[in-house]
Amino acid sequence: MVSLLVPKKDNKIKSCYIHVPFCTKICSYCDFCKNYYDEKVVKKYLDALDNEIKTNYKGEALDTLYIGGGTPSCLSLNNLKKLFIILKTFKLSNDYEFTFECNFEDITEELLSFLKENRVNRLSIGIQSFNKKYEKILNRIIDKELMLKKVNLSKTYFDNINVDLMYALPNESMDALNNDLKNIIKLDVTHVSSYALMIEDHTKIKIDKHQELSDDLQSKMYNMIINKLTKSGYSHYELSNFSKEGYESKHNINYWKNGNYYGFGAGASGFINNKRYDNTKSVFNYINGKTMVYEEFLTKEELIKDEVMLNLRIINGINKNDFKRKYGLSFGDAFKYKDLVLKGILKENGKNVFISPDKLFVSNEVILLLLDTYALNK
Repeated sequence: MVSLLVPKKDNKIKSCYIHVPFCTKICSYCDFCKNYYDEKVVKKYLDALDNEIKTNYKGEALDTLYIGGGTPSCLSLNNLKKLFIILKTFKLSNDYEFTFECNFEDITEELLSFLKENRVNRLSIGIQSFNKKYEKILNRIIDKELMLKKVNLSKTYFDNINVDLMYALPNESMDALNNDLKNIIKLDVTHVSSYALMIEDHTKIKIDKHQELSDDLQSKMYNMIINKLTKSGYSHYELSNFSKEGYESKHNINYWKNGNYYGFGAGASGFINNKRYDNTKSVFNYINGKTMVYEEFLTKEELIKDEVMLNLRIINGINKNDFKRKYGLSFGDAFKYKDLVLKGILKENGKNVFISPDKLFVSNEVILLLLDTYALNK
């Protein structure tokens, strides 16, 4: 019988995500855990965060630390200092990656200098669009010249910078997206994350009755992004992510490889020793000590299926040797996938099984087809 547990050597906790759920403006499309900035509430929140970390962090040397939100860069200098005193609790490995999310309008020399002095070595900057017409629709500041100026200032402090690009905005044309791509390429940063706008329930953009673009147009936009960025020296290494050589996101790769990670803060999630957990999305419940609201220990079947869903986000897909090492059986024994290869839906080489490049836009459907071939317990 195959063991239900992942081998111990894979159980190292490599990463930690910390959620800072405060913003000075709430983007119309955002369905993450967020609250309007309030200095007193932030101070109480940071005290609760400090308590959660000290209670649960076991002292591992982490490969990656990621501070996201919300808008971490909107914190006042005093609260930022308080946050980074808390973060000194974490040990980091020699080749660590420490990412801090910023809105471009918050970027100053003072902030950049502070972050650099406090172990941060990667910035993720929210751009979304350079098109001024979307300023009101997205409820974001859009100022092309200031965006270019702030990113260029950041490059004088940090080599490793991601920018976010959102596409398939309401009534967006291919020409408009092409202009955004020209500006993204002009920034010459090391990493680009691209996301199609998803109109979620209970968001302002949904309430305002904006509609998502057709799948056909979104597919054309997705392929344009791949084409333009790869021709400009970026490697398309994950469904939504592009990097210059050596600048792939180590933190996200750990997610996609189904690695262990801590999640601290309201709205954060974690995965430790086969247990997935979610924290409360209520900042006030979190402050009052009601932290975790969901936990589930995964079965062997659930672990294997999660592995497939996450691995197939990576362009290189599932490494068959890694799969066998982790689960004690071959990928072909777990999934009867050969028919999908014959149909051109999946591709295969000596090491990997991956989604055919022309099927990347419909990756969710491909993953479901593969999961349907699960052969164990049948």
